[in-house]
Amino acid sequence: MFELDVRSRKPIYEQLVDKLKELIITEILKTDEQLPSVRSLAQELTINPNTIQKAYRELENQGYIYSIKGKGSFVSPATHQPNTEKIVKVKKELTKYLSEALFLGVSTAELIDLIKEIEANVGGGMLNDEDESSEKML
Repeated sequence: MFELDVRSRKPIYEQLVDKLKELIITEILKTDEQLPSVRSLAQELTINPNTIQKAYRELENQGYIYSIKGKGSFVSPATHQPNTEKIVKVKKELTKYLSEALFLGVSTAELIDLIKEIEANVGGGMLNDEDESSEKML
């Protein structure tokens, strides 16, 4: 499924969360698709099952997956209800990274192209007034 960097300073469960989020966001893992069991994924990745459980719990808290007792964990349907707390956090992070990119010489046009490429890969996003106003911010 994927590889983890055991030498990274980033905890393994966080790496797992990030990798699974990426698979869900890019729709490689589809809505209502069952995730591997904790035991089988722990065996495949040769890591402690508690680490997998912690990652699954974090993904469930963030709304990316849901669990059914005795059945396993599944990919949650994409919600179109905005999680304002999460959106504020992501916008703050984006501002930091976009500012750094501009400082390093990445052009506004390159950033806009990158956003459009990401939008196409994620398969989401609707062009509306908010998108136009975000382009003006760049």
